[in-house]
This record gives sequence, C-alpha cells and structure tokens, in this order.
Amino acid sequence: MVLRVTGRNARFQQWEALLGNRSKRRRRGEFLVQGVRSITMAVEHGWQVRELLYDTGAQLSGWARGALATVRAEKIAVARELMHELGGKASTVPELLAVVAMPEDDLRRIPVGSTMLTVVFDRPTSPGNIGTLVRSADAFGASGVIVTGHAADVYDPKAVRASTGSLFALPVVRVPSPQAVLSWVADVRATGVGMGIMGTDEHGSLDIAEYDFTQPTLTLIGNETTGLSSGWHEACDQLVRIPMSGSASSLNAATAAAVVLYESARQRAAATRR
Repeated sequence: MVLRVTGRNARFQQWEALLGNRSKRRRRGEFLVQGVRSITMAVEHGWQVRELLYDTGAQLSGWARGALATVRAEKIAVARELMHELGGKASTVPELLAVVAMPEDDLRRIPVGSTMLTVVFDRPTSPGNIGTLVRSADAFGASGVIVTGHAADVYDPKAVRASTGSLFALPVVRVPSPQAVLSWVADVRATGVGMGIMGTDEHGSLDIAEYDFTQPTLTLIGNETTGLSSGWHEACDQLVRIPMSGSASSLNAATAAAVVLYESARQRAAATRR
C-alpha cells in the first residue's frame, strides 16, 4: 500500500525541516535532494535513498517511473502543492524528491595514493560556495574535499544544488578542526605518500604555476572574508598566490579554488604526456 501525504502533517513537516533546519538534518542523519541530476547521481553512486516522494498530480516521465520501479526506498505519493513547496523553485513542481542518508564524516573515505589531490575549505560561510567548490573539485580530478571549522552545512539545499550532483561522486567530509586533518596527513605520509600542504594566500611566495601539483597535495582554501586561519597558515609547507592584473583585490573563494584546481589538472595532464 502506497503512503499518501495530502496535507501539512507531521511527515511533511519533517521534510520541510530537512530543507531549513541544519540541526534536524544532522540529528536525523539525512537530507532532502532536489533535481534530476542530483537524484540520479545519488543512486548511481550507491548512496542510501530512504524515501522517494513523487507528485500525485503529474504524468511522470520515464526517468521518474524508472526510479520508482528500481530504487529500494519507501515510495510516498505527495500532493502537488506540497511537492511545489519542497521543490525549491517557484516556477516548477518536481516529479521526484529523495530523502538520502548522510555518510559518515570519516577521512578514510578519501582515497590515498601517489596522485591524490585533496581540497580543504576552511570555515566557508556560504553553502553555495561549498557546492561550487565541490563541483570544481570533481571536474578537475580531486580525490576529495574536507570542510573544516565552524562552516556552512555541506548538506544545505543550496550546497547540494550548487554541486549539481558532484557531492555524490566525490568524498566530502566535515571535520571540526585542522588538528584532525593534520593527524590524517601524518598517517598518509606514514604510508609512504609524500603529501605536501599548500595554502592559497594573496601574499604567497609563489605563483600557482610555480608550485608542483604533480606531487600528492593538500590544497587549502580560506574563508571568504578572512582567508586561512592562523592554524592552517602554520601548517602549510608553501603559500601560493593567484596573479591578478585587474583592479579586483581578490577572488571569490570558490572561484579561487577553481583556478587552483585547473592549474593542478593542467600540470598533471602535461606530466602524463611527457
């Protein structure tokens, strides 16, 4: 028997809380996923889908019917006006929404090896910037993203949407402080992987093109306003800068990360052609 939700009952209020309440997302260990690509990527990469919500007033597409037939999750028929409220877009009503379980925040999820490139985003305040950085990290071949300190939520709907599905393809781990990451780096180095720690800073001593990204690297991106914390500054083996010739004094943090990640991908691709 299919469960139907036609009013703003307790079940609907739980879904609504997953969109707007970080504490409840964390307590329940789940979040609401919107969008065809994001839901598809979550399924393809083996994330645990707990519930699939579908619009009772729509003629569902082949994609939606296929998901309902093949994904192992509770299927719930939801009134169209409620799907609209949960969908995140004023102009459209989603066919499907998914409630997905959060993975553990375990640094061991990030693969270790001689080509690893891991990005640390230190205390980001914008969930959109987190999602954008994760998307760039995925596009340019990073092995994982670590979000440190008092930061916006990786599972905020704005972050999930901005990642356009890359959140589900790449390990993204939340860590309270640099110390836990540095302990992990020490463990990685103990395996024989010579990981360097590189931070971005406008006063860095090297241009990014001068840094050797062909080595295993932990790349640090600082807070949008204050940059890297003092703890991360002290941990860096090298500080690099992005050369700029215009009147802008700085780049958006996610944009700076994309520039650094592109340079890393460029160097690594060039090294394989030699």
